[in-house]
Amino acid sequence: MPSSASTTDSARSSANGGVQSLERAFDLLERMADAGGEVGLSELSASSGLPLPTIHRLMRTLVACGYVRQQANRRYALGPRLIRLGESASRLLGTWARPYLARLVEETGETANMALLDGDEIVYVAQVPSKHSMRMFTEVGRRVLPHSTGVGKALLAGFPPEEVRALLARTGMPAATDKTITTPDGFLAALEDVRRQGYAIDDNEQEIGVRCLAVSVPDSPTAAAISISGPAGRVTEAATEKIVPVLQQVAGELSEALATQSPA
Repeated sequence: MPSSASTTDSARSSANGGVQSLERAFDLLERMADAGGEVGLSELSASSGLPLPTIHRLMRTLVACGYVRQQANRRYALGPRLIRLGESASRLLGTWARPYLARLVEETGETANMALLDGDEIVYVAQVPSKHSMRMFTEVGRRVLPHSTGVGKALLAGFPPEEVRALLARTGMPAATDKTITTPDGFLAALEDVRRQGYAIDDNEQEIGVRCLAVSVPDSPTAAAISISGPAGRVTEAATEKIVPVLQQVAGELSEALATQSPA
């Protein structure tokens, strides 16, 4: 006869064989992230459908473990222990992406990058440099604002306009060059172009003399994009027509590869 503890564990197992309390805890963490990192219990209850006592019990455990902290206003925020997990996951994501970026370099001749949306910023997590003597270089780990980058446009094109406006209001839109888009309306128009064309362009907007082409990685576990960058003299309109299909194909293959890293 099973013990009461094993019976309880069995009763709390989810239909797919997982532990229900763990699934609920991770779901709450993701909902907190979607809400900007700080929420109240009533908000979590409304969005998750879980009763307040259940949420309170789960949050108390997450607070004790350091993955959530309770603010002075009684709201809950994502905790500092998540930073180490996120940084390690980002490094792994970059590692998994490198063979695909290398293929981009082989087929396009230009430097290939992978970037994520981390809060309100773009962070580069992987790069494979071009073999040309004149090539672009972006330090892995570098953070930039989204409005002046191709990867930023590719990522934000999937967001509702009101969320994009809110992000731009928080970050501002400083000009990196005289080609940088510096108004929300102008940026939203550029995002419409991204959705229509299926790719994003940074045309001398981050650095004069440099063009970048970028696409988002479909169904990535976190918002991600890949890009190629090179001198404007090489990344021409004619080159763009040849490079974009390669970018889109590699992004699709990377998406499939990332999906195999997660349970079905």
